[in-house]
Amino acid sequence: AYPNIRIRVVDEGANAVLQSVLNGEVELGITLLGTQESEITFDPLVEEPFVLACRGDHELAARKEVSWQELKPYRFITVGRLSGNRLILDLQLAQTDWRPRWFYEVQHLSTSLGLVEAGLGIAALPRMSLPAGPHPVLASRPLVNPVVTRTVGIVRRRGASLSPAGQRFYDMLMQRWG
Repeated sequence: AYPNIRIRVVDEGANAVLQSVLNGEVELGITLLGTQESEITFDPLVEEPFVLACRGDHELAARKEVSWQELKPYRFITVGRLSGNRLILDLQLAQTDWRPRWFYEVQHLSTSLGLVEAGLGIAALPRMSLPAGPHPVLASRPLVNPVVTRTVGIVRRRGASLSPAGQRFYDMLMQRWG
């Protein structure tokens, strides 16, 4: 819509995004965590579930949905403890009597997908991290009992004005997702 406006995408973890906004390095961030920082506002865009990611030829791919306990016999791929996604999973699964025991621990969701695609295990990933539409190798199924979700939103400095381009980008995000 605005071909002469350049956008710099800084691909960082949730905590680094918050810190970049706090430090004034970026005008706004899109991240998966709200914060208790009084200088930051969090505007939710979308709530999405975690889903099972597996190969299409995996036995769980034949299921309509999969419970967390049914993951037990399989090699589970997880993201590291410093990941916001891991924090969400740990918090929301803390009340269950069983949690997946990981076999591989990676730092990025994309690495999880690569390992799943290679047939090295299964993973619980946010739905938006999977390829859109049909994929020749990967399949996803809803994870239930419990349904675990994360909220993705916009963080920005409280009381700080956005540049005209930043404001328009914010408005476009809120119109599309908010």
